[in-house]
Amino acid sequence: MPRIVETIVTTTDAAGKAHIAPLGLIEDGDGWIIAPFMPSRTLDNLNANPFAVASHTGDVRVFAGCVTGRRDWPTVPADEVPGVRLADAVSHWELAVGNVTDDPQRPRFHCKVVHAASHAVWSGYNRAEAAVLELAVLTTRLAMLPPEKIDAELKYLEIAISKTAGPRELEAWGWLMDRVHAFRRGDAGAARKT
Repeated sequence: MPRIVETIVTTTDAAGKAHIAPLGLIEDGDGWIIAPFMPSRTLDNLNANPFAVASHTGDVRVFAGCVTGRRDWPTVPADEVPGVRLADAVSHWELAVGNVTDDPQRPRFHCKVVHAASHAVWSGYNRAEAAVLELAVLTTRLAMLPPEKIDAELKYLEIAISKTAGPRELEAWGWLMDRVHAFRRGDAGAARKT
């Protein structure tokens, strides 16, 4: 099983407009694979402009925000590739697409790191932050999972939230739970891919 790193990927369209999305990058030797779902803005942007920036952030609200429609996070220009990175990234990788493997559901963009930089010391995620990250991933799969699986995951993740969450984690958890509740009410937009 390949290593997957959860990160925030920024891509830009042909006009230079940035799009921010949480994605798990798949380790590929000394590079990384970006595998966006079809259709998605990330996919369209990579086809138009074959560069991306992977920002590593300690603020899990960015992950929760992106999957719940909150994509207005401060950015700064990338150093070497056309695009942007998160302003509060603790580190980032700038990626150039080398080749693409077609797939009817998730094409694979094989990327090389052309620049990497560290911006701050990062001490890792606490249990609540890790739970928010897991719920963010889970909410992107609501339409694919049986209700009992969703309930079991929520029950387990809520333990970490109740024991270790601070204000930022509680805010992010609330956004995600709103999405879960909307999905259960039948709001089709709550299950959209990012």
